[in-house]
Amino acid sequence: MTQAPAIPQATRRRHDREIVALAVPAFGALVAEPLFVMADSAIVGHLGTAQLAGLGVASALLTTAVSVFVFLAYATTAAVARRVGAGDLQAAIRQGMDGIWLALLLGGAVIALVLPLAPGIVDLFGASATAASYATTYLRISALGIPAMLVVLAATGVLRGLQNTKTPLYVAVGGFVANAGLNAGLVYGAGLGIAGSAWGTVIAQCAMATVYLLVVIRGARRHGASLRPDVAGIRASAQAGVPLLIRTLSLRAVLMIATAVAARLGDADIAAHQIILSLWSLLAFALDAIAIAGQAIIGRSLGANDAQGARDGCRRMVQWGIATGVVLGLLVVAARPLFLPLFTSDSVVKDTALPALLMVALSQPICGIVFVLDGVLMGAGDGPYLAWAMVITLAVFAPVALLVPTLGGGLTTLWAAMTLMMTVRMATLWLRARSGRWIVTGATR
Repeated sequence: MTQAPAIPQATRRRHDREIVALAVPAFGALVAEPLFVMADSAIVGHLGTAQLAGLGVASALLTTAVSVFVFLAYATTAAVARRVGAGDLQAAIRQGMDGIWLALLLGGAVIALVLPLAPGIVDLFGASATAASYATTYLRISALGIPAMLVVLAATGVLRGLQNTKTPLYVAVGGFVANAGLNAGLVYGAGLGIAGSAWGTVIAQCAMATVYLLVVIRGARRHGASLRPDVAGIRASAQAGVPLLIRTLSLRAVLMIATAVAARLGDADIAAHQIILSLWSLLAFALDAIAIAGQAIIGRSLGANDAQGARDGCRRMVQWGIATGVVLGLLVVAARPLFLPLFTSDSVVKDTALPALLMVALSQPICGIVFVLDGVLMGAGDGPYLAWAMVITLAVFAPVALLVPTLGGGLTTLWAAMTLMMTVRMATLWLRARSGRWIVTGATR
């Protein structure tokens, strides 16, 4: 962000209204997603320990597989928002359809891989002999819903690009309710056990994808956009997604390294790490909601050739990110006596988690800046820079984290390394934002 005069009060208020209007529904939709897994766990948990363990392995694999393709939402949001800013809604929806067709193709490819390889994948993740059969059953059935899950990602990106985050919220809430009802009915009412839970999730995901498709198709017909697959458009969507895929894989590698290091520290440390990681993920949803607003607003501004509006929007969202981070950090500190007992009664785990939890609280303002600038650069279509920045961050974090057990550092030191990782991300993103090189106006980048 280059030096600029203070944003006029009227402009700030306009940005604030837009950020709230987009971020609040986005936060609700983001929180609804992990509730799917929680509902499945609560229902399957009463079947037995082996079934719950199998669900844990399979759901972790599914979550990882789907999260790798989150670029379907991010890249589509940026591309559609640019077209909206340029005033070409027909091209915006056409761009969104390319992303949806890409999602279907990728979903089909994932099914073709998972169905025959499911037992080997489950064994690779170390599932016990009793849990492996349940994990394989759940994974194979749930894999049938992956195309629907990816369509949901792409269609969510379309609606976000159209400055609509309310519909994804309604669909996510409806999907959660349907998923919970179907799971309970099929697991216990129909007596299908863990297979019933998997079928319930597949049906709910397919229903969500259907609703999204109906909304997008209705918009396409209204604006005269073609629904047919366009090879050039699908290829362009895939090319735009590759840098974001690299970014996502690098970020997943950071989290996997952190978990592996925590496991080497001891049982109390890995237990405390999982508790803290769950909180960190929840806090990320709040910050990611602002980032989603940033993707939509920045993409629209650049598409409308409003470079100054993009700069002002970026500055205001960074202020929101810092303020939200400070509030979240204070909440973590205030709630820590209540939070830890929800997950464990082990005093050793609590004592291990407490100082690391304070490290998480201190890092939240940094996280606020990172998430917001990540969203701004995604909205600008600056994927290649995001990819390189995350690879650099991984290269800095990995050796530091791997030295934690060797140097005798505990979980607090590991989370200090996580804070270092976020600080490096902040530095790389801040430098890019200040340079102004991300500001490329026009309907396409």
